[in-house]
Amino acid sequence: MPTGKLKIGIVGLGTNTRLRHVPGLRACPDVEIVAVCNRRPESTGTAARDLNIPRTFEHWQDLVADPAVDAVVIGTWPNLHCPVTLAALAHGKHVLCEARMALNFAEAQAMSEASRRRPELTCQLVPSPLGLGVHSVVREMIDGDYLGQLREVVVIAASDVYADSSQPLHWRQIGELSGVNALTLGIVHETLIRWVDDPVRVLAQAEAFTPERIDTASGMQRRVGTPDSVQVLTILAGGAHGLYHVSGVTRFGPGTQIHLYGSEGTIKIELTPQEKIYAARRGDAQLHEVVVPPEKRGGWRVEADFVGAIRGENAVEFTDFATGLRYMEFTEAVARSSAAGSAVELPLSESIAPA
Repeated sequence: MPTGKLKIGIVGLGTNTRLRHVPGLRACPDVEIVAVCNRRPESTGTAARDLNIPRTFEHWQDLVADPAVDAVVIGTWPNLHCPVTLAALAHGKHVLCEARMALNFAEAQAMSEASRRRPELTCQLVPSPLGLGVHSVVREMIDGDYLGQLREVVVIAASDVYADSSQPLHWRQIGELSGVNALTLGIVHETLIRWVDDPVRVLAQAEAFTPERIDTASGMQRRVGTPDSVQVLTILAGGAHGLYHVSGVTRFGPGTQIHLYGSEGTIKIELTPQEKIYAARRGDAQLHEVVVPPEKRGGWRVEADFVGAIRGENAVEFTDFATGLRYMEFTEAVARSSAAGSAVELPLSESIAPA
């Protein structure tokens, strides 16, 4: 456990880091953000001036190697999550890495193994924010046998973010930057596996309904590298069956929801636009809202939990690298199944080597 001020360096200070991580870290006592490195020197300088960060680096490798930095926050696109994490751990730095964990399952394995070899260092992934507010109550209901035997799971994450084909290519649609991470698939799956078993079988189909978009960097049409529509059938370890509808092309869709159907009851969790629980058991006339008491409502504590874990005050729950590896295995299995047109068994017997 470090004594004195905890000195943080940031690699990739983008929107989420500005909105959440910087203020969250600065709200923690004896924490100082001492360094920043972005993709371009101009962006690095702007971030340093805007946020009063004293030191800048042109290359992220120099930041993670600097002995004055105790911990590294990685806010880059997924293509850099693995190399920056591995380098930071090799230099003895604690790591807070943005979701999604990595480009693919192999990179996630490398990150998880590197973390396992350095147990004295805290490694945390920025969690899916979905469900944090209602988590403890949903967990209590499941543990209290509200559902009975779980039979079916339905996961819906349907929006129209990519419905307009005239919109330019988003970085999340570039395969080299985003890897196997399709839409919010990994994010909603991470939320789901807080409450149910992991899948043992995956059958998926995926489509990019707008196959090409304008790349604003070049002004040219470029092939879309990730799907804008995904459907998945799963079988869970406990025997329940799952159904996923994850889409960015669903106009007037139902938003983001998780439904858990059991032999004795149902729990429906609405995750957007606000988190609500609806439930009913055998004999009830209809679903009713389950009110979450203020003392049981969770929330965003990512930065405080990261600092607390470094100082030995708490363990990482949302989200440790082991959990990240689980959702990356699932997203990889979905990508493999949709590409092959056949079911994929889990756990995966082999991984794709990192690029």
